[in-house]
This record gives sequence, C-alpha cells and structure tokens, in this order.
Amino acid sequence: MEIGAQLYTVREHCKTLEDFAVTLRRVADIGYKTVQVSGACPFEPEWLKAQLEQNGLKCVITHTDGARICTEPEKVAAEHDVFDCKYIGLGSYGFNPDRGESLEHLLATYREPAERLKACGKYFMYHNHAKEFNRQDGKLILDHICETIPADVMGITLDTYWVQVGGADPAQWLEKLAGRIPCIHLKDCAFGQQMAVLGEGNMNFDRIFEKAETAGTEYMLVEQDRCYDQDPFDCLTRSYQYLRAHGFE
Repeated sequence: MEIGAQLYTVREHCKTLEDFAVTLRRVADIGYKTVQVSGACPFEPEWLKAQLEQNGLKCVITHTDGARICTEPEKVAAEHDVFDCKYIGLGSYGFNPDRGESLEHLLATYREPAERLKACGKYFMYHNHAKEFNRQDGKLILDHICETIPADVMGITLDTYWVQVGGADPAQWLEKLAGRIPCIHLKDCAFGQQMAVLGEGNMNFDRIFEKAETAGTEYMLVEQDRCYDQDPFDCLTRSYQYLRAHGFE
C-alpha cells in the first residue's frame, strides 16, 4: 500500500493556481508521492499533469463535482486520462430532505454515470461520512448503497474517522468491503470527536492497516478536514512521519 495526501486538508492553500502549485511542491517536499485532488480551485487537466510531473507526484483519485459526473461522465473520464487517474470520487452526499437528497435519489442518480465511467476505464468512488451509518428500513444506509450498486461499478473511499463517528468499527468495515476499497482516507479521532494527526488520537491503526492490506487497498490518503489552530502542512508532516515509522512509503 502507498500513502498519500488528501489535498482537502490544505484546501485553503489551493484557491488560486499559483497557490495550488506551491501547495503541490510543499506536499512533495514533505515526502508524499501520491495525492488526491479535492477542494482546489478550477484547473485544466493539462496544467495539473504538468504540475504533478514537475513535483514527482501522482494523482490517484479526485473528488469531482457530482453534477459533472452525472451530466458528462465521458468528458470527466477523458480529463482524468490526461493526468492518468483511474479513480473518480464523489466527495459527499448530504441526505438532506429539504434538497431532495434521499437514499433513493442517490441510488437512482449515480448508478448510470458510474456504469458510464466504468465503460471509459474509470472507477467511481463514493466517500462516506457518518450519515451512512444511520438505519433505513432496518438496515444501514451504507449497506443499502453497497448492495444496490455492485462492487465492479462503484467503490467506497472508506473514511476511518467518519466510520468511527458513525458508531461503527473501521477495521470491520475494511474487512467487509474487501475488493471495493482501493483508496481509503486515514484521519485520527481524538476525545470529543476531534480530528487529529495520525497517532495523536485514539484510532486502532495497527488493526486498520492490517485489514486494509488484506482488503486490497492500494492507497491510504491522509486527510484532516479540520486542523483547528495548527498548520495543516505541519499536520500532514506529522501524519507522514507516523506512517513512515510504521513502514509505509
């Protein structure tokens, strides 16, 4: 398994192309070789390809606007071809009834685009938060999703923190979703559900690493949505050092 940085962590430093370029260099200087592009300013795929090559980085997954995934999946896939990225992710789904967001809407909306991405050689990835561990009709929402859209059409970017906040066991879910979790998010959970640098919270990462390995995970991406009063680049650095100390590169 390779380790990488989820750039949503440093999204405030990716609001312009100039800042985004500096951020990619800083992430590479920490030692990361792979990234997930998420929360950044608009960019042309050729620009990203050049910046990645310049910094010795590879973008292995993105979070892409859901409306674009639904309305122009072939174009989205072609753009990802430019910078050689297989995994195309949906960053979140709100399950907000005031906006017509329901489990039924999610399943009806994204199945066909996911199949069209597959036809283009891509793999649609759904990123969970805590709401997927609510129950509907006696079953977890995440179970409904995974049972309705098959593993060869949609993967899950399992987020260890949000699984735990949802009241579930991240390692158990890594085992359960074996074969459909090529990319996962690593973030630690400290007292009071505070997001933390890896190793500075209370997650059982030894077990998480073991289950991710056997489940076929390719990329473990460090993400810290909130760094509170800490420098997000410093947070990424400390998480990187933690992973390197556990033998990952």
